[in-house]
Amino acid sequence: MTLTEKTAYIKGLMEGIDFKADTPEKKILAAVIDLLDDLSIAVSEAEEDIEYLNDYVEELDSDLGDVERDIYECDDDDDCDCDCDCDCCDCDCDDDDEDYYEAVCPKCGEIIYLDNDLIECDDILCPECGEKLICELGEDDETDGE
Repeated sequence: MTLTEKTAYIKGLMEGIDFKADTPEKKILAAVIDLLDDLSIAVSEAEEDIEYLNDYVEELDSDLGDVERDIYECDDDDDCDCDCDCDCCDCDCDDDDEDYYEAVCPKCGEIIYLDNDLIECDDILCPECGEKLICELGEDDETDGE
């Protein structure tokens, strides 16, 4: 039985009791029953909202898991709880063999990290402002993939 059904049952019991007309006891009980009715409706609405939010959170959690698998390139359904600084999972995220280069956009100052494949291209555009980057590579421009 739901809260609203229980409140309606109590209201019916009160109406079945033979109270003298307009006694203080009848007024108090009527007010308590009205309060119970309002509270039961509010609780029922809150329960519906919570159920909706739980479903929504589960959907977001599932979507976030898909995004994490795409970003960290996890091929299996195992949880990837590491920061990808170790070899405890099958992630391809920690490619320490690749060299990365840092470029600074002359227009907006955005720092852009480029790998070897992008360095050979002449048309590298800043993802922030669209300015064409000019990369002058030297030995001190390299970082170790961090």
